[in-house]
Amino acid sequence: MTDFASVTILVPGRLNPDTLETLKQTFDVEHVEDRDLSRLSPERRASIRGIAQMGAIDGAMMDLLPKLEIIANFGVGYDAVDTKAATERKVVVTNTPDVLTEEVADTALGLLLMTVRELGAAEQHLRAGLWESKGNYPLTGATLQGRTVGIMGLGRIGLAIARRLEGFGVKIAYHNRSQRDDVAYPYHPTLESLAAAVDTLIIAAPGGASTEKAVNAAVLKALGPDGIFINIGRGTTVDEPALIEALKNGTIRAAGLDVFEKEPHVPEALIALPNAVLLPHVASASRHTRRAMGDLVIGNLKAWFSGEKPITPVAESVAAGLARGA
Repeated sequence: MTDFASVTILVPGRLNPDTLETLKQTFDVEHVEDRDLSRLSPERRASIRGIAQMGAIDGAMMDLLPKLEIIANFGVGYDAVDTKAATERKVVVTNTPDVLTEEVADTALGLLLMTVRELGAAEQHLRAGLWESKGNYPLTGATLQGRTVGIMGLGRIGLAIARRLEGFGVKIAYHNRSQRDDVAYPYHPTLESLAAAVDTLIIAAPGGASTEKAVNAAVLKALGPDGIFINIGRGTTVDEPALIEALKNGTIRAAGLDVFEKEPHVPEALIALPNAVLLPHVASASRHTRRAMGDLVIGNLKAWFSGEKPITPVAESVAAGLARGA
């Protein structure tokens, strides 16, 4: 039986409290809250064999850890981890897919309804006493009824969103890097052509260089003046200044955002817009789901240090032949 207590795991920065507590009960944990590894002795850094984290990891940090074998990322998106640098150093990277799919899809539908029907603004109308003093909240100009929804990123989360949308009776289309052969939804080879064909655009794609600022001024113009834009993917997928301008000048009707380019910073110009519904990246933020994500982080570490294949290695590690077990 593997003595996990002898395996040192680095936690740089913040981590889900339940996960951190279980890690400490299982491994020898070095928690560096400010992420400054220079405070650790060379001997302590050399003892670290794994990382459990939910932030950025670059090659420079990896170089400080000569015995590093695995980076267990807390989250399905791992664009903040330099997988090229990890592959070059023969460090396997894992993430936490599947366990957050349903929670994120639920949030996407909630955010869509909030945006289309102005539910947050209507609640504030009541809380401010305006229902009693001024009368009913104005009729909303938009409805979900009769809409056509385009999804960028028809992976696990995108498909879960599509299944939910089917229950609302809306038409669905999608854009991916490649067409799927297991769905009947219309496929669009470009994001701009998808935007032109729909009036509601939902982003469920991962971050990274391939999707950076994919939602630009041309895409928003194609979406049109009745367009609703929803993002529960990554903030970097959107040209944020272009989105702000499109919301200001009526290029699109409204946007609902759970993610932003430079989190936790949200531009004041975006906060000031009455046709933007803004959430602080809470799509998977239930204790139930975060516990499940943490269990998978720990499961990947335990599998690796037991000499087994990690449970959910990322594609880059699989392609490099790194996910075969220690």
